[in-house]
Amino acid sequence: MLEDGGTAAAGPYFFRCPEFLEAERVTHSLVIETERARLAAPVLVGEIPAGGRDARSPYGYPGFAVRDGSSDLPIDPGEIDFSATGLVSAFIRNRLGGEPPLTGSRPRNVCLLADPALPPKSRMSDRQQIRKNERKGLGTIIVPGSEVNGSRLDGFLTAYTETMQRTEAAERYFFSREYFEKLLSSPMAWLGLVEDGEGRVAAGSIAVISDGLLHYYLSGTADAFLRESPMKNLVQALAEFGAERDLPLNLGGGLSPGDRLEEFKRGFANREEQWFTTELICDRAAYEELAGSAGAGDFFPAYRAS
Repeated sequence: MLEDGGTAAAGPYFFRCPEFLEAERVTHSLVIETERARLAAPVLVGEIPAGGRDARSPYGYPGFAVRDGSSDLPIDPGEIDFSATGLVSAFIRNRLGGEPPLTGSRPRNVCLLADPALPPKSRMSDRQQIRKNERKGLGTIIVPGSEVNGSRLDGFLTAYTETMQRTEAAERYFFSREYFEKLLSSPMAWLGLVEDGEGRVAAGSIAVISDGLLHYYLSGTADAFLRESPMKNLVQALAEFGAERDLPLNLGGGLSPGDRLEEFKRGFANREEQWFTTELICDRAAYEELAGSAGAGDFFPAYRAS
């Protein structure tokens, strides 16, 4: 473990860039070095209330930076001695695309992509709504993060926060203005907006480039524009933005399999990609003592399920 703010894992892609790591308050790099390869993942190390420390990835798809030996992957984590980390466990959110670098990784949700290499997909009802919104004067703009002005950022923040309130999202997803400013300071970040004729933000999304994909990242729709479904206009624009750069647009998935959010995204997606997490038990005795007999289902680490 290196207490370096994630520097050992940093790179040119958004989910491991310095701006993102700073915004997410990454504290350490988890470095795995064998004769076969060297991996480094940015993590946040925290205290466990009952004693000990554990680590988790920042949000998104940061995964591991592979410095050497990519042809020798994946590695069996059972071959690695994690005792020197001083951790009870580590939860790693892998990057999207390809096999994780460590065996035993768990398939989580399926991510939906709009891939310009395949025939595009759209529903007639979505196309009709998009045209209707355009006739009403709703326009779409995609602005480099460094060029986003204060009023547009405020409008996006309002739309995003109202969306989190409507969905009763966990406190973790209510981000500050400073958080978004830091994200948008990355050269790999853009702000996509749908605005009405008076400049009011109807919907917005932060779009980022990482590991060969354009990611439809944090987004929201303002309460006052829900009936117009302006996010349809924005998703179409982001798919076109990605296609101009030969990048598939990662729409992510729903809050739960088959929900309304997933169904909305399937209207634009033409392929799927399985996403994985890696769950490392670094000190089994301590982990089992902390977890006890509580049933945590798929939640990891089990001792943080409640």
